[in-house]
Amino acid sequence: VTSPCKILKCNSEFWAATSGSHHLGTEEAPEFCTALRAYAHCTRRTARTCRGDLAYHSAVHGIDDLMVQHNCSKDGPTSQPRLRTLPPGDSQERSDSPEICHYEKSFHKHSAAPNYTHCGLFGDPHLRTFTDTFQTCKVQGAWPLIDNNYLNVQVTNTPVLPGSTATATSKLTIIFKSFQECVDQKVYQAEMDELPAAFADGSKNGGDKHGANSLKITEKVSGQHIEIQAKYIGTTIVVRQVGRYLTFAVRMPEEVVNAVEDRDSQGLYLCLRGCPLNQQIDFQTIRSAQATEGRARRKEPSLPAAPEAFTYETATAKCREKLPVEDLYFQSCVFDLLTTGDVNFMLAAYYAFEDVKMLHSNKDKLHLYERTRDLAAGNTAPLGSPHGLWVALLCLIQCWFGLL
Repeated sequence: VTSPCKILKCNSEFWAATSGSHHLGTEEAPEFCTALRAYAHCTRRTARTCRGDLAYHSAVHGIDDLMVQHNCSKDGPTSQPRLRTLPPGDSQERSDSPEICHYEKSFHKHSAAPNYTHCGLFGDPHLRTFTDTFQTCKVQGAWPLIDNNYLNVQVTNTPVLPGSTATATSKLTIIFKSFQECVDQKVYQAEMDELPAAFADGSKNGGDKHGANSLKITEKVSGQHIEIQAKYIGTTIVVRQVGRYLTFAVRMPEEVVNAVEDRDSQGLYLCLRGCPLNQQIDFQTIRSAQATEGRARRKEPSLPAAPEAFTYETATAKCREKLPVEDLYFQSCVFDLLTTGDVNFMLAAYYAFEDVKMLHSNKDKLHLYERTRDLAAGNTAPLGSPHGLWVALLCLIQCWFGLL
């Protein structure tokens, strides 16, 4: 899936044209305004195809702010100025940051250490919320994962196979909002087969401010694994490409999670509220699907072709290779192999659990064996016996395909 929105190209052209311009004398300020007008012109050209793109709307607002800051006129030349190279001592190399740009030092200097929470999204897709609720969801199309005063995260999920109800994450957009003297607004965007090791403007840190290095991108494995450290909000984000699709994991202080001006706007904030009820797939109510098993099997030959056909037994054996503990990550792995036939979903579940081990602050909660669904805090809904669960799970898969 390739987006027709060309906002990344606009961002890159503006960055290339203005890199180092903040070191120039005031007599060259008009050159920056020229580049800014060219940037605005580029965004207008791609406006029609970018209406639902967070990076586009972020760029438009950013241009307006820069116009005001630099006293630029909206009317004037738009030819691109000459390309510049970053001079020595640019903010890309800064290591010194003011104390306010380090969350633990600034906000918790005289109090207890912050309580960190974790959220993850992977596979078909499976969601682990900040409250350790585990859900399997449909959520096709664009959905917000996080939306608070400091950052926005949006994912786009697309069908794995033509005509299938199985979906996976094909696009991810993260917007880090400008914060005091620490960081400029930055946008990170990844798509299928494109996992950049830089922000959309080509930079790898928080920009030109004194605390720019309190926001940094590190490439762990080229094209497969990046990590974003946002020290000014005590947050770590891990993005992976596994097979063709993306996974997301974050570690964030509760104070940042709950930092919103309008709490009513959090209704669709998936990492906090979970998926809407009509988007959840509830294993606990699938037992009645056993009655349709025969009909589902008769329709099985008409299913879309999958890379590899798995039975319940072979899927279980394959998942046990990487996930020996039969928790919800293991169950998700089996579910995904049966729905997609793609062995990469086993790796997605494996890496999702590896990220939990790295990011979750409570090591006693790494494995989840029970599933909660919009219950009061502290209540859990038991899944029943393992055998019963797997019968229900298998029936769910067959029921899905039987309805195609």
